[in-house]
Amino acid sequence: MNLEAVRAFVAIAEEGQFQLAATHLGISQQAVSKRLATLESDLGVRLFTRTAGGARLTLDGQAFLPHARELLRVEQRAANSVRPGRRALRVDVLSYRTAPSAVLRGFHRLHPDVELDLVTIVDSAQAAITAIQAGTIDASFRAVGSPASPLPPGVEAMSAVDDAHQLLVGPAHPLAGARSVTLGDLVGQRIWMPGMLRGSEWDLYYDALAEAFGLTVERVGPHFGTEHLLDVLAESSTLANLAGEHTRYLWPDHYDLRRIPVRSPTPVYPHSLVWHRDNAHPVLGMLVDYLASTRASRPAADIWVPEWGLRR
Repeated sequence: MNLEAVRAFVAIAEEGQFQLAATHLGISQQAVSKRLATLESDLGVRLFTRTAGGARLTLDGQAFLPHARELLRVEQRAANSVRPGRRALRVDVLSYRTAPSAVLRGFHRLHPDVELDLVTIVDSAQAAITAIQAGTIDASFRAVGSPASPLPPGVEAMSAVDDAHQLLVGPAHPLAGARSVTLGDLVGQRIWMPGMLRGSEWDLYYDALAEAFGLTVERVGPHFGTEHLLDVLAESSTLANLAGEHTRYLWPDHYDLRRIPVRSPTPVYPHSLVWHRDNAHPVLGMLVDYLASTRASRPAADIWVPEWGLRR
């Protein structure tokens, strides 16, 4: 279907006259008539009845008008999706449950008219950085600086949010009644982290954490998703999980799962915003400014970050 013909049809319907529609579209009245005739021929119906005062929609024209307007709206959204400065800002967040999503929700509350297109690249930071270089996304929230996530020339990063870990256990776990735990308390406990991508930056993070404090981090078993993880923890007296304090989990009341702060030190996962310095999307600059104004400084003590964690 010729969208210029659809546009002419909508203009006639809204203006009520062919000449006014032509003026609105910046073309001749003859061109408007020709486009309408093409559309009517394609559809096999008459869309207007000519009157002394202009043009009146037929019943078929009335039925077609809302669909025609939707076609033009879809065309506009499609064009804006790739037009610099008009399309939504494409941001990779790895998971909609985690801290970066909370940061973006705060940004959107402050700027409700800004369009965001959240995507999830379920792979290592290197895959996200490659997408940034290719221009398929504008930015990504990732932990960078590890051997799995070096920053190539032209790619920038700034600290975005430190996600402090909490211990997640079921009611039968020996630590379920604790108000807080230390990393020393976790020595000898089975910390179950299924679904870990080997060689990824988060895999290296937990390797470094385990080595630094003598922890046992288990990655065994298939990962059937968050719901299965919560099911297993609720029934287990031996398994625990480390979850970010900003990670959003929902479970039935009878699971009685416990989220327990980890202290002295608190391990934090260092999320950074990553983007290409040549990216001129105006919303990207707004997001960088928002992070700079809201980002809390990292305390000098009582937290643990791996050596390669991006520093302030």
